[in-house]
Amino acid sequence: MKRDIIPRSETNLENAESTLEILLKMSTAFIEKSKSTSTRKSYQSDWSHFVDWCTRYELPYMPTTNETYALYLSSMVLDGLKASTIQRRMSSIAQAHYAKNFDTPSTKLIKEVWSGIKKEIGTYQEGKQPILIETLLEMLKLAPANMKGSRDKALLLIGFVGAFRRSELVNLDVSDFRLSKQGYTVRIKYSKTDQEGKGEFVAIPYGQSQDTCPVLAIQNWLNVSSIESGPVFRAINKIGHLSEKRLSDKSVALIVKRYVEAVGLDPAMYAGHSLRKGFATTAAMRGSSERSIKEQTRHKSDAMLRRYIVNATLFMENAANDLGL
Repeated sequence: MKRDIIPRSETNLENAESTLEILLKMSTAFIEKSKSTSTRKSYQSDWSHFVDWCTRYELPYMPTTNETYALYLSSMVLDGLKASTIQRRMSSIAQAHYAKNFDTPSTKLIKEVWSGIKKEIGTYQEGKQPILIETLLEMLKLAPANMKGSRDKALLLIGFVGAFRRSELVNLDVSDFRLSKQGYTVRIKYSKTDQEGKGEFVAIPYGQSQDTCPVLAIQNWLNVSSIESGPVFRAINKIGHLSEKRLSDKSVALIVKRYVEAVGLDPAMYAGHSLRKGFATTAAMRGSSERSIKEQTRHKSDAMLRRYIVNATLFMENAANDLGL
């Protein structure tokens, strides 16, 4: 006996197409989430720069050619860009080609061009200066006795003690804080080295002085602002009204620069990263082990941590100190 063939109704086909469309949108969204917001913005900005440059000279950009790519790399050297910036743009161009299923334009010729560029301009990165504990204490004294000052003091202290990246700071919610006898345990939901959101925990111990205790500073900020849930660090307008929205990562850098300038230092030499770098450097100068510093900063490799603290330890256990000169 033959089986009856059940016809697929138009309704079933429409439902299937609708489901596939939803799944396609979800897949696209998941691909977007695979990169952090800041990384995606950097890729988009770098790719736009490359497209604009190619369009100006009527050269192909997708896919690009060896000749075009080599000319573009040379143009960035002519513009005086650092090796780190050029390398980031190369990564963005490669990602754009990969997304469109084109071969990554990293041929033997391009590798030779890039090698020559590095030898020509060097790859040394000066980076921003660390905010050491002495500077931090001066900055805290200048926090005004109002809501904005309370927020800034809490942000500076917890940013330093927790060695937070600025993106981690602004993404903290009240629910991420757990208080114990030792202090706060703070959960970081996402970070640069934890894109999958497994979560990391940072200890914020009580300080030795009430004026500089990070735990008390956070508690004071939450009390003054009446924040009970949602983002911990929020914008405050010129007339003192508290926003529902969290601060941007750029706002952290601006706050740091404002206080750095107030204590007489060049704000161009400091950024939001200076708090995290300052913790690692200060801890190393005071004799903390690399293991304990790494545990707080959450660096994945010793090499990356040492890039933070190398200048701080140049004169520690240095053989030149014992030459008798």
